[in-house]
Amino acid sequence: MLTQIKTVIRNSRATLVQDAFGVLVLVVMMLVALHVPGIA
Repeated sequence: MLTQIKTVIRNSRATLVQDAFGVLVLVVMMLVALHVPGIA
């Protein structure tokens, strides 16, 4: 089972990087949205 997980990670590394970047962008957008009312 560990070898299967390693194989999946190795074969989809680019997709995982893109997904992680997408999550990071969503977190940043949420933080900005929460702080915008305090600025105005």
